[in-house]
Amino acid sequence: MNLYQLKVFYYAAKYESLSRAAEKLYITQPAVTKQIQQLQNNYGIKLLNRFGKKMVLTDAGRNLFSIAENILELETRAEESIRDYQQLKSGNINIISSETFGAYYLPFILIDYIKLNPNIKIATNILPVEEVHENVLSLKCDVGFVSYVIEDPRIVSKRIVEDSIVLIVSKKHPFADKKYFSPSDLEGQNFIMHEKGSATRRIVDEYLTKNNVNVKIKFELSNNEAIKRIVENNNEIALVTKNIAIEEIKSKKLIGIPGKDKFLKRSFYMIYHKDKYFSKPLSKLAKIVNDWSFKFKNNSSA
Repeated sequence: MNLYQLKVFYYAAKYESLSRAAEKLYITQPAVTKQIQQLQNNYGIKLLNRFGKKMVLTDAGRNLFSIAENILELETRAEESIRDYQQLKSGNINIISSETFGAYYLPFILIDYIKLNPNIKIATNILPVEEVHENVLSLKCDVGFVSYVIEDPRIVSKRIVEDSIVLIVSKKHPFADKKYFSPSDLEGQNFIMHEKGSATRRIVDEYLTKNNVNVKIKFELSNNEAIKRIVENNNEIALVTKNIAIEEIKSKKLIGIPGKDKFLKRSFYMIYHKDKYFSKPLSKLAKIVNDWSFKFKNNSSA
């Protein structure tokens, strides 16, 4: 069925007038007559009768009018839905992140986004990097955030932040007054390490091996909060991404000591499928991620 013909019929029946239907639809009265005649001819049934200047529905016309009213209401709702989406009055974004970025970086991006786009619903989930990759690849989420480049030609990996790795110690530790640490300072120290396989552990292991440093590993933990609590209350030390411990460093619960090696850093990436369509809400997120990345870089270098 021709939706336009249905609309012309609906307004002619609603106003009981061909001329008023023409005014409503911004067409001529003969055009209204032609569309209704074509609709009736297509189905071989009379829908409207003329009594003087008044148009009156037949029994078949009354049945169709009721259905047409529902269809045109749905059309209006569909148009409003698209318009609201374009104007960011509605929409959904699904984000999956690896643990460290999701806990210590992503919340700040979400805060900025929600302030500017309060009507957009955002769903987030924390998963291992491998599962973030799988979800992005299968388009089960819009974007992902991970701690290393995904070597997959179907995935775009965009570096959004580079953070320093610092040595954290308690206020009572002999290193507490150090301005910087060098590899030799770490020799033989009691260490708390991230679990094997994590991005930070890989970077730290490479750093220690490169500099021929041997440390005493007392704990291997997967939880950043646990690492900080043990360092704060014991004599062990740890190498962590600075932003993980930034609040404790600011409050003097922990001492954060930068390394003399300026290349001791960790990067995070936003990933998405190379064929992913960026809707308006998602494009706004990408812009806010870029803005936040620029702001983070400036604050880190200040």
